[in-house]
Amino acid sequence: MQAASRRNDAPVAKLPDNQLFYPFGQQRLFMAIQWFPGHMHLTRKAIGERIKDIDVVIEMLDARLPGSSANPMLADLIEGKPALKILSKQDLADPVQTAAWLAHYNALPGVSALGLDTSMTQPAKALIDACRQLAPNRGGMVKPMRVLICGIPNVGKSTLINTLKGKRAAKTGDEAGVTKLEQRITLADDFYLYDTPGVLWPRIIVEQSGYNLAASGAIGVNAFDEEVVALELLNYLIPHYPQAITERYKVKDVASHTDESLLEAIARHRGAIQSGGRVNTTKAAEIVIHDFRAAALGRLTLETPTQFAAWLAEGKKADAERAVRKEGTKKAKKAMKD
Repeated sequence: MQAASRRNDAPVAKLPDNQLFYPFGQQRLFMAIQWFPGHMHLTRKAIGERIKDIDVVIEMLDARLPGSSANPMLADLIEGKPALKILSKQDLADPVQTAAWLAHYNALPGVSALGLDTSMTQPAKALIDACRQLAPNRGGMVKPMRVLICGIPNVGKSTLINTLKGKRAAKTGDEAGVTKLEQRITLADDFYLYDTPGVLWPRIIVEQSGYNLAASGAIGVNAFDEEVVALELLNYLIPHYPQAITERYKVKDVASHTDESLLEAIARHRGAIQSGGRVNTTKAAEIVIHDFRAAALGRLTLETPTQFAAWLAEGKKADAERAVRKEGTKKAKKAMKD
C-alpha cells in the first residue's frame, strides 16, 4: 500500500509491527487500525466450540469490501467445513465488482457464494437451498442441518436474521458490536441456524482493510481517526469513481485533486467552514464517511479480488518481517541478560 506517499509525496517512516507515521497538514498522525474488544475474544472461543457440531458455515461479507470483511481467523476455525459466502448489502455495491467477487468465491473448492440485499423476497429459501447443496447428506429429523452464521460487526447479519424470522429476533444498529449472545433460529423442522455476535480478528495485517472496515462501520468509532479514513476513501474513489464525486459534491476535474485537496473542496461545497474562513476537514470527513455508508455516493466497491490479493500478499510479507524483527529483539534481550 502507498497511502503515506500519496500525501504530497511525503516520505514514510517505517515502524515495527507494520505501522506508519506520515505527515498530515502540520501534524504527524499515527494510524494503525485495530479493534478487538473483550467480548470478541469470548465469541472466538464460542465459535471454536460450536464448530465441532456444525455442517455448514455461513460467513456474511460486506459486498462493498468482500476481501477486507472476510475473517482470516474463521478460516482456521472452520477446519475445512463447507462454506457459504453471502455478500450482503449488494444493493449498495458496484454490481460489476459484486459479480467478480461471486465468481471468485464460487471458484474455490467447498465454497458457494450468493449476493443478498433487502429486496430479496425469499432469502430463507435461497440460504437453505445453498446449504443443502453444500451438505447433501444432511437433512431430515434424524440428521438435521446445523449451520453457523458468522460475520464482522455491522455486516447486516442481524437484519438478515430478523427477515428470516419475520420479526425482530436480533437487535440491529448502525454501530459495531450490537449482537452479544449466541442464538438458535429454526428455519425449517430439520434446519437449525446458529447466530453468533459480530467478530473481527486480533490483528489486522492488511492496512487497507483497516481503512475499509472503518469506512463501512465495522470498527468502533473510537478506534480510528475519521479524517484519515475519509482521505483513504477519497484516494480510492478519485481514480475508480470520479463521477460519483462530481455528482454528489459538484467537484469538477476530480482527477486533478489529491485526497487532501478534494476533502477541502467537499468542505467548502457543504459549508463546513470555521471562523476565519478555514475549512473544517473534520466535519467534511464525517460527511464523506456518512455518504459512503448511506450509499449517497451511489453503488461503490472499495476493492477487487486482484487488488485485495495484492494487499494481502503485502500484508503477509510485512507481518513476516515484523515476526523476524520481534524474534531478533527477543534474542538480543536474552543475550544481554546472559
